[in-house]
Amino acid sequence: MRVIAGEYRSRPLAAPKGLDTRPTSDRLRETLFNVLAPRIEGSVFLDLYAGSGAVGIEAISRGAAETIFVEEAPSALKAIRGNLSSLGIRGGYALEARKVIAAVKRLAAASRAADVIFLDPPYADDDAYDSVLQLFAGECSALLAADGIVIAEHLRKRELNEAYGALARYRVLQQGDAALSFFRRQT
Repeated sequence: MRVIAGEYRSRPLAAPKGLDTRPTSDRLRETLFNVLAPRIEGSVFLDLYAGSGAVGIEAISRGAAETIFVEEAPSALKAIRGNLSSLGIRGGYALEARKVIAAVKRLAAASRAADVIFLDPPYADDDAYDSVLQLFAGECSALLAADGIVIAEHLRKRELNEAYGALARYRVLQQGDAALSFFRRQT
């Protein structure tokens, strides 16, 4: 696993040991950031279920103003901290070491707003998709900037809803066994 492009291009990244974390593949990250390219520079990027931190670190490498990593697993937190340290990244990020639902509520209560929100829960946790996407459509909708987007990585065979409240899916990209569903507020 490596950083695909930007300031830290081609630098290696470590993943947590074991099978609990499934890092987003280099190829899928490249596809994701090719789509997001015009939105990243100067953005606030929220990486939920951050795992190794590879997606959020890619955002930092490509010029995000701030990346917020949300992760609760100790092995994943260790990997994120190690990756940030090995790359010499000392600022422009925050690390929320707590459950995603609690972190999202806390960030929304603090009047934070993210331009890009990426979520990649464990594939086996089907409820996580609905729970988190419903938060962005309702109680925590202020966390998503007015023109912000939410991207959910999921199994290709696992269909997400077309809409969650005011959040509507407008694009799906499929690659191998994975898919990326893109959501934005309905106008």
